[in-house]
Amino acid sequence: MIHHYHTAALFDKIIAMDRKPEGKLRRGWTTGACATAAAKAAYTALLTGDFPDPVTIRLPRGQTPAFPLAQKSVGGGSATAGIIKDAGDDPDVTHGALIIVTVRAGQAGAGITFHAGEGVGTVTRPGLPIPPGEPAINPAPRKMIREALDAIAAAQGVAGDVAVTIAIPGGAKIAERTWNPRLGITGGLSVLGTTGIVIPYSCSAWIHSIRRGIDVARATGISHIAGATGKTSEAAVRRFHGLEEESVVDMGDFVGGMLKYLNTHPLPRVTIAGGFAKLTKLAQGHLDLHSARSQVDLDRLAALAGTLGADPDIQASIRGANTAAQALGLAPALPDAVARLAREEALRVLSGDIAVDILVVDRQGGAIGHAGP
Repeated sequence: MIHHYHTAALFDKIIAMDRKPEGKLRRGWTTGACATAAAKAAYTALLTGDFPDPVTIRLPRGQTPAFPLAQKSVGGGSATAGIIKDAGDDPDVTHGALIIVTVRAGQAGAGITFHAGEGVGTVTRPGLPIPPGEPAINPAPRKMIREALDAIAAAQGVAGDVAVTIAIPGGAKIAERTWNPRLGITGGLSVLGTTGIVIPYSCSAWIHSIRRGIDVARATGISHIAGATGKTSEAAVRRFHGLEEESVVDMGDFVGGMLKYLNTHPLPRVTIAGGFAKLTKLAQGHLDLHSARSQVDLDRLAALAGTLGADPDIQASIRGANTAAQALGLAPALPDAVARLAREEALRVLSGDIAVDILVVDRQGGAIGHAGP
């Protein structure tokens, strides 16, 4: 949710994961990199009257990309520059967004301060890298901007007290499709990007969002979270356990990523909720539930049905089934057994004293299998 993804994970990006184009994919730039370039151009113009265009910045790993300006103005004690974000071939909902930075002289001795303009959110809950009350501009972009502006100030022989305001017009509407509202970031998007580079179809952004969801839960005293594979299972687990929205993490296919993070950032209880096919994969030892990276073993599913009393003909039909859903129709007793085995797999990954339960959900959102406390 925000490569800005906080929350990772963005629904458009999630849907597009299954439509990855063929061939070599073009990398793009994070909102943090765009904001750094815009800030550098604006501050240069504030001090000299001239905008570098294109403007070149240095990224944390040494790359030096150049960004053309889409907007620039100076006067009245401030300077503004805008850059259109190019996310490359990544299905990022902020691709094409205008990142606008306005700089003006700050209070003497204050150094560089950051402010949220239109479309940039404000943090309201603890547990995120930025404390409540601050604009949702993460530490890495802040560091890049500080380094760029400090270098300009040193070259011009000035103190470098600068107020930096970042805006993303339309960002509040885009943020409704991100994790930001659930994480307690109100009013717009986050400005993120550890390296400055968007790697197309990277899973790291989604896992980052899962981790931030767990961090916020820990910081706000939530003792029971649920990891859901999608919207249907999220609604089902909230009904089943009476959970509030902020207690549910959209883990997607990354159950392993969630469980491994809980090992080092534990909570008292976790529920894993998903459809029959995905949780069958977990029961069979897969920690990545994506269809391109794991498949249901129908032979093993047939053998499991046999332990539940399915006759040889039913087992043969399950082995020849086209889908896990077809197999489920042949042996309705499977969900509880799948839930039990999936719980055993989850407990194998987890260390420490974390209570685990599994909820198997059908396509209509009904709870059809459960195991655990």
